[in-house]
Amino acid sequence: MPGVRRGRWQGTSAGFPACHLLRDLQAARGAAVTWRPAFWLVALSVIAIDQATKQWALAALSPGEVIPVIGDYLQLQLVFNSGAAFSLGTDYTWVLTIVAVVVTAGLVYYARRAASVPVVVLFGIGLGGAIGNLIDRLLREPSFGEGHVIDMIKYGDLFVGNIADIAIVGAATVAVLMGLAGKPLLHPPAVGEVSSEPAKESQE
Repeated sequence: MPGVRRGRWQGTSAGFPACHLLRDLQAARGAAVTWRPAFWLVALSVIAIDQATKQWALAALSPGEVIPVIGDYLQLQLVFNSGAAFSLGTDYTWVLTIVAVVVTAGLVYYARRAASVPVVVLFGIGLGGAIGNLIDRLLREPSFGEGHVIDMIKYGDLFVGNIADIAIVGAATVAVLMGLAGKPLLHPPAVGEVSSEPAKESQE
């Protein structure tokens, strides 16, 4: 009997301690509760602002009309964009729609492993921008999946964009800067994936 007890104790410590497993499960449960409200609240806020500004542009601006905001550097102009940023890929609207769907799904998936609240907010901003433009591609003219994105913010002679573009580019830029600064964006994989490594080492 003593040998059996000792064997059980050694097996637990050599593999993955039960107390560590419980602690990680509790932490993961707490993280899930924390990230979801902030993530979706930020995303929905960006979507609402983006769609509201697009509806305003449709009502207040006429195609071809240019309204100066800061001289020639920042203007308002209504543009229906069938492509991506800088009007790239105008002949591949369906491809851009599929890419937007994949990006949206990826952001939702990886947001569960966000390393901190600021990263959760970052993912939410990016998701809001992606969905904001995806709504245009799916629901606006000329057809489902090939809708033209509404742009209204003209940056001099460079390009015309919208709030969704600002959210996407801004979130991506901050994510890159955080990575270069050595700040983690994601937590390690789930407990089940991590615990397999100590188990392999104990068998060897």
